[in-house]
Amino acid sequence: MKKSAAMHLWLMAIFLCQGVPALGQRLTGEIRLQVKDATGAALEATGTLESFSTGVRRAFQTDSQGFHAFGALPFGPYRLVVVRPGFSAQSLLAEVHSETPMDQTVTLALAPVETTVVVRDSVTLDSETLTDPRSTGATQHIGPDTLNDRRSSMPGRSVIDLVNGQPGWLLEANGILHPRGSEYGVQYVIDGVPLYDNRSPAFAQSLGVDEFESMTVRTADFPAEFGRKLGGVIEVNTGHDHRPGLHGSLGLQSGSFGQYSSFASLQYSRGRNSFGASGEGFRTDRYLDPPVVENYTNHASGGGFSVRFDRDWSAADSTRLYAHSRRTGFLVPNEQLQQAAGQRQDRTAGETLGQISHTHLFSPRLLLQARLMVRDTSAKLWSNALSTPILPGQDRGFREGYLGGSVSSSLGSHEFKAGADALFTSIHEAFSYRIVADQFSGVPIFDPGLPRNFQFNQRADGRDQSAFVQDLWRLGHFTVSAGLRFDHYRLVANETAWSPRLGAGYYIPSAGLVLRASYNRVFETPAIENILLASTNLIPSLGGNGAFLPLRPSRGNYLEAGFAKSLFGNLRLEGTWYRRKVSNFADDGLLLNTGIGFPIAFREAEIHGYEAKLEVPRWGLFSGFLSYSNLAGTGQLPVAGGLFLGDGADQLVRGKGSFPISQDQRNTLRARVRVQAHPRVWFAFGGAYNSGLPFEIEGPANLDFLSRQYGPAILGKVNFERGRVRPSASLDSSIGVELLRSDPVKLRLQADVSNLANRLNVINFAGVLSGTALEAGRSFAIRVNLGF
Repeated sequence: MKKSAAMHLWLMAIFLCQGVPALGQRLTGEIRLQVKDATGAALEATGTLESFSTGVRRAFQTDSQGFHAFGALPFGPYRLVVVRPGFSAQSLLAEVHSETPMDQTVTLALAPVETTVVVRDSVTLDSETLTDPRSTGATQHIGPDTLNDRRSSMPGRSVIDLVNGQPGWLLEANGILHPRGSEYGVQYVIDGVPLYDNRSPAFAQSLGVDEFESMTVRTADFPAEFGRKLGGVIEVNTGHDHRPGLHGSLGLQSGSFGQYSSFASLQYSRGRNSFGASGEGFRTDRYLDPPVVENYTNHASGGGFSVRFDRDWSAADSTRLYAHSRRTGFLVPNEQLQQAAGQRQDRTAGETLGQISHTHLFSPRLLLQARLMVRDTSAKLWSNALSTPILPGQDRGFREGYLGGSVSSSLGSHEFKAGADALFTSIHEAFSYRIVADQFSGVPIFDPGLPRNFQFNQRADGRDQSAFVQDLWRLGHFTVSAGLRFDHYRLVANETAWSPRLGAGYYIPSAGLVLRASYNRVFETPAIENILLASTNLIPSLGGNGAFLPLRPSRGNYLEAGFAKSLFGNLRLEGTWYRRKVSNFADDGLLLNTGIGFPIAFREAEIHGYEAKLEVPRWGLFSGFLSYSNLAGTGQLPVAGGLFLGDGADQLVRGKGSFPISQDQRNTLRARVRVQAHPRVWFAFGGAYNSGLPFEIEGPANLDFLSRQYGPAILGKVNFERGRVRPSASLDSSIGVELLRSDPVKLRLQADVSNLANRLNVINFAGVLSGTALEAGRSFAIRVNLGF
């Protein structure tokens, strides 16, 4: 029965991919607007398309044929306002919940003689777009206004900081995002193509936030098309500016810690063709989160470029080509004793990516999407002879090919989608170490029998395939989402899985209330970083001590229930309860403070919590949000995979019992309020509070040694009795000024100050699974943006 069912799915996948290079995962739609007068003649017109629930706001102007297409629209309700002098303005509500284009014809009537046409303010109009009546799960949208006015971040962290403001997400050391307690479970989807590797600054190159038009952030109710990494999904849509002629932008930023960064882009559109190119570069003296206040050896520099070509062959066919290349080089921050010894450890990371996508519209109700992607990623580490207590080296990378196809169909109250994809991976890993000191400042670090020299070099190929079917069914005020996914994973294990997905929502218009619940069965593959080493039984090579358990994919059940409600026509309140139970729960083990991680898995983990978010998209001069998260997570020993060299680490792979997971933070608070003080001036205030993460130390705490290693100020921020880092908090402020606004030229200046109180905040503290990391003290940044 299993072989027969799998064969049927593969036959369906082959059928879908006939003549098609690839598919991506993308829950966006398109509105095709046609403006006419009462006689049916085409009209040039202007207006806006806006949604408070998705964060999208676009001004538009139709062409000489009265046509304009709004592409890459996140699912949700939209308010469309169409204006032309001498005609009565039209305003209408449109819901986008299908990937098939929505044709919208607007007929403008002549305005009555001697009558003033008044278009009501969008604040009163858009109360209908505050909540998505078809939502079946918690989804956060980040629109262009939020992207443009974002608080300046350290290089490589703009996207990470934006997502960290959403409920259910928190940061550990070095910008690693954790959605609802998940480690290495973040999936990025860029213009429909998924990326499954770790995208934090220590592992991968930054995503160019200046190229983004919108972001969608999910932590539950995942449609069946999403798989492999399902702790959280971050969907990114890059810019689709099809204005004719030459357009461009320039961004410059300077700030504390010797930070300089720049971004520039150009785009030229003519007829059915559009070409774009962009480049960016940076340098900074604070790239990673250092383990000590002095911020030793924390320099970094990097940059990259991208090119894009869009071609609309006809109203039914369009093609996009996109490529980028990025490189980063940085130093590993030293602890006190390592700095005194003269240690220097250099790391580099690089990525080159190319993709092609095609869309074909068979009919207004049948859409074919296709994508092909190839990328090459590399990471290296080398150490000088003074490194202590260990001298590591690394040279790893992988080449990845992505191929797939899907069909979307809109049939009455149903929105169907079916598809398949395949992932081809070629991995190489070279790792070595030399122990230079069994003891560090008189304190034992390594087991006496551990070999002083070790080398590992291995290559392997991986093959992942998947297929899915899903449906979104609208029945009055009820909405049901259902799907089924099949996965086959073959790299360090050979396993298959069937994953049902189900979500339901009910909309009460009179109360502006949406009630929703979902269940997801998930199958997550192990992290690809150093996976070959972590999956190899190294006990004979490392002195014969300890036990070894092989890595396997994670399997889990996700439950969620919640609501979304509009308040006073201007506010949106969301509340969510969730529970996750996962076997082979993925985490990582850190090699001292090198930033090199090795994938591990606990036997089981159970995570539960609740979240709330109060958001004001725009209320007069004000906008902002307040988000709160509460999480409790418990893991079960033993541990599979990893590379454990420290004294006493055997208890992790031999032991039993439970413990709080490293993301077990009971209270997380984020807030920001923005005030438009003048048509060209705005200012904002923000804040964050973290109640503190747990930590683990191998053996009894040697406070004298820890003080010499990290400094007494850091120890004062650690509660050794509770086994937790003490609470942290920070306040920040921003001001923005529009210096020039003369269409099409716009010049903006923004200044930001972070951690106004210059508070010492500890993120993580020393342990075998996580290093020590500090948040930045008081810092400032100035950013200038020019658009033309």
